[in-house]
Amino acid sequence: MIQPPANIDDTIDLLATQNYICNRGLGTVAFLALSLGKPLFLEGEAGVGKTEIAKAIAAALGRKLIRLQCYEGLDAASAIYEWNFAAQMIAIRTAEASGAADRNALKDELFSEDYLIRRPLLEAMESYPEGPPVLLIDEVDRTDEPFEAFLLEALSDFQVTIPELGTVRAPEPPIVILTSNRTREVHDALKRRCLYHWVDYPDHEREVEILRQRVPECTATLSAEIVAFVQRLRGQDLFKNPGVAESVDWARCLIALDAVSLSPEMVSDTLGAVLKYQDDIAKIAGSEATRILDDARADIARMA
Repeated sequence: MIQPPANIDDTIDLLATQNYICNRGLGTVAFLALSLGKPLFLEGEAGVGKTEIAKAIAAALGRKLIRLQCYEGLDAASAIYEWNFAAQMIAIRTAEASGAADRNALKDELFSEDYLIRRPLLEAMESYPEGPPVLLIDEVDRTDEPFEAFLLEALSDFQVTIPELGTVRAPEPPIVILTSNRTREVHDALKRRCLYHWVDYPDHEREVEILRQRVPECTATLSAEIVAFVQRLRGQDLFKNPGVAESVDWARCLIALDAVSLSPEMVSDTLGAVLKYQDDIAKIAGSEATRILDDARADIARMA
């Protein structure tokens, strides 16, 4: 079993082995979460790498990654378990057809682990030979307050109750990472249970490094132009600012088109890779794209 890192620098280096480039602030809070066994609450704009850090930690430590994707209407039962209703019905029909339908024995059989479908929270409470899993509770801001209250209890005791089977307690607490895009405020009680960190957009140097790690075939010139242009876009009062994920996607698109540097025509033709709303695309296309590209190249010249 791979042991958690011994210090902050080791944590940053460990994440770098999975091509996850983070600053010291994020590396510090990740180290503390791993060493203290506390849940880590990451908040920030979409596409800044909140989900990716959970994947990187799981891969680097050789742990199972269990993801609970949150959505409006998610309830505790859906997050913990459900019974395999179709298989239960087949078992009932089979017992009736064979004339062996002892109600008490059949009930015990139907509500046994053979018919239990484990959902993410129950999976995270189980034992794994490689060590406690990484439980990613993604976009918790999409749920409602009753589910937050349930999470607060589950993260306090690391146990869940199945009425037909009893209480299941984790032999070792999982590594828990919660993310939020801040579409609404998450209750303070849940945040207080966790270590908190706001994941911001990276600066130019770090975003270039991320791009070179994720798209190594992208030249230094093209990487610098992509990052400078995207960072300029983030100051344009758009409906949805592009994240690091969009920078990476755009770079891959440009490489597929054999681009070696940006041009106004290339930018206008590929804006759909970096902007996801038509109003934003219409606002940037044409002469505005040329102006932003000129400003981006001026930024690069100043940094040189």
